[in-house]
Amino acid sequence: MLRGVLGKTFRLVGYTIQYGCIAHCAFEYVGGVVMCSGPSMEPTIQNSDIVFAENLSRHFYGIQRGDIVIAKSPSDPKSNICKRVIGLEGDKMLTNSSSNFFKSHSYVPMGHVWLEGDNLQNSTDSRYYGPIPYGLIRGRIFFKIWPLSDFGFLRDSPNSHRFSDD
Repeated sequence: MLRGVLGKTFRLVGYTIQYGCIAHCAFEYVGGVVMCSGPSMEPTIQNSDIVFAENLSRHFYGIQRGDIVIAKSPSDPKSNICKRVIGLEGDKMLTNSSSNFFKSHSYVPMGHVWLEGDNLQNSTDSRYYGPIPYGLIRGRIFFKIWPLSDFGFLRDSPNSHRFSDD
């Protein structure tokens, strides 16, 4: 009898570990559901919207200008940020944030991206902390799940004029 109980217990533990590993790989490499907080991506993503982030693009260097990404915060590695990719490596970026009087530019270095929120007046982004390493990107957001009234693919940036093409 003890042998039967131990056998069932070990099988249960084995299945739990096995399915836990499968779930970890799915969330790490395929994608998952994320809740975005803060006003920096308004009007595209509102505070407490729930979105789907896929992680395959970052593994295959498929992040493009205009994509919305989840990344580790460069100023607080324990938290994530949700921002739009405005510039890729080699792009020339306008770095001033509040005044058009003094304009300065910088280039996005190799292996980095330039991130900005859609709500430029209320976003701490690359204009504040500079370009971020590509390795900090966790996934690409492309689909809104909640609220149901906004269910579907995300819209383009209201600041598309900020994308650098030169």
